[in-house]
Amino acid sequence: MPVTLEDTKRQAIATKLADMKAVQNLIISNDQALLNACSDQDIAQRVRDMLEDDQKNLGILDTVIVQYGVKAEPKQTTQELIEKTQKLMEGSELTVYEKFSQHELLKHAQTMKGLLVHKAAQVVGADIEAAITPLNTVNFENRAHQEQLKGILEILGVRELTGKDPDQGIWARVQDAVAAFTGVAGSVVSRTDDEMSIRDLIRMDHTKVNTLFMQIQGTDDPQKLQEYFGQIYKDLSAHSEAEEQIVYPAVRSYYQQTQDLYNEQAEMKQMLEQIKSLNPSAPDFKNNVQRLMDAVMHHVRQEETEMFPLIRDNFSDEQQKQMATEFKTAKSQVQDQFAASSK
Repeated sequence: MPVTLEDTKRQAIATKLADMKAVQNLIISNDQALLNACSDQDIAQRVRDMLEDDQKNLGILDTVIVQYGVKAEPKQTTQELIEKTQKLMEGSELTVYEKFSQHELLKHAQTMKGLLVHKAAQVVGADIEAAITPLNTVNFENRAHQEQLKGILEILGVRELTGKDPDQGIWARVQDAVAAFTGVAGSVVSRTDDEMSIRDLIRMDHTKVNTLFMQIQGTDDPQKLQEYFGQIYKDLSAHSEAEEQIVYPAVRSYYQQTQDLYNEQAEMKQMLEQIKSLNPSAPDFKNNVQRLMDAVMHHVRQEETEMFPLIRDNFSDEQQKQMATEFKTAKSQVQDQFAASSK
């Protein structure tokens, strides 16, 4: 029986990531609505700072979804929640305090979704953990935002009930809590840019596929072999297409061996199709995967030791980020095709 490319567990995580992206767009919309409803300049500035973080984190979520390599649509219940929340935030039924309260609950739900994805990744596969690493930033920043929103709710709630301001020492307590979370996160909450360079993204792909190969080497379970190879097939297909569309044409004038990279990937595509046609229980399945791994690792070394320095020396940081954006778009299009074919 040939390899199938779908796996229920990985698809469930993809749906959760799609939910997170849809909710992140709602969070950004809420930030903007709260800014319009808030007359307190101190609170408004804090919301503006959170809006900036949330917009950056939407870009990080996009990167995580593409690196994860499996596409899905948000659940219908998530879409219904978003529509209901938007009406409440745009309407006049809720006070400003109540709108901030709804927003804090949404931040809590988003944090829990992110933590759930990480816990599921630990169970399903090390390659998933490697792919979703940037999600750490989103999770910790959402948790820090929750603490700031609690401070805002205390101030607005006391004002609504008494007409007076509470003890302003609340902000000191909030900052202590945020500092504590940042300390726990360490260097995780350090990224100020939502876009990595093209070398960062390609290196992440290389790390992930190497992890998948290691997972194949570590099991003889046909179901696991099918799951891991199915992900390798999708990841390498999207990765090679994006490189051939975006990266190789850009470096050809600087790198004389660019055609070798095209040729190597053509050979790897043939090997992928050959292995896909095999039964994971077949005696020669893992031997064929080993040949593919050897070819991929040779290709990886050539790119990282020869092509990467040329990209570093001949393209500005902004050009490398722009290339990364185009690379993600090209990968995403291939992933969309896989998702459409599985329906």
